Amino acid sequence: MTELFQLQAVDVYYGRVQALSGCTLRIQAGERLALVGSNGSGKSTLLRTLNGLVKPAAGSLQHDTRACQAMLFQRPYMLRVSVLRNVALGLWLAGVPWREAKAQALVALERVGLAHLATRNAKALSGGQQQRVALARAWALKPQVLLLDEPTASLDPSAKREVERLMAEFADAGMTLIFSSHNLGQVKRLAQRVIYLEQGRLVADLPTAAFFGGPVPAAAEAFLKGELA
Repeated sequence: MTELFQLQAVDVYYGRVQALSGCTLRIQAGERLALVGSNGSGKSTLLRTLNGLVKPAAGSLQHDTRACQAMLFQRPYMLRVSVLRNVALGLWLAGVPWREAKAQALVALERVGLAHLATRNAKALSGGQQQRVALARAWALKPQVLLLDEPTASLDPSAKREVERLMAEFADAGMTLIFSSHNLGQVKRLAQRVIYLEQGRLVADLPTAAFFGGPVPAAAEAFLKGELA
């Protein structure tokens, strides 16, 4: 399998606050990897580091520069224009001519079941619909790697199921999926491998069945029992 990322003893700081400490990790193409841990454990920072948005203060990060990446944030940003233009703009910025970008954007919206809302102002959509627009915007770029930061946080059950369905379909088509989640049921459904982080340290790296079936490090066990603040 192709190795997409290799982190070796990576440290990341925000000012004087250390967000990642000695993080060593390898990620292969085609994996479905979930990042779990309490708030402030380093999940979002790790995703941003993998995406190149945050630079390590120490250690090394190597990645396959041939693999196109896209990242979805917990609260996707929508421009105050139509849904179609929100998706097409990403393609246009990537160098696709505007007319072709609009055509490809419509295909992407059809892919996530929102083509009928193409002319709607994106700001007027529900949270679940906006997240699906963000997925369409990412999928339109045909990334090999999709990074998602709490992709279903604050969504209602129906919207969560729809976003999960799309994530699973993208992964089934060969896309590498790396996502953070507090929803352990979601992790069980979507991930093949689980990374548990605590205070910026990578504490456990296990196949999903082994993570939930134990044994796991004591801190991870406390987290699974809901005993970790």
